Amino acid sequence: MIHDIPKPEISQDFTINDIHRLREWNYERLKDATTQERIADIKRQAAAAQASMAAARLVRQNTASTTL
Repeated sequence: MIHDIPKPEISQDFTINDIHRLREWNYERLKDATTQERIADIKRQAAAAQASMAAARLVRQNTASTTL
């Protein structure tokens, strides 16, 4: 079971303490998850990251083409 725990607040400076909080959050969220649940979670996050990168790429391409 993947626990629905709110993501910790990250400082603007992104310090080592932020990394510790993220690692602890991720551990607590996944500690009772099965292997299948972990794989499904990773695939879901990967798909979201790919979509975000694709959107950013489109924005960058559109911005570059309008400045030429």
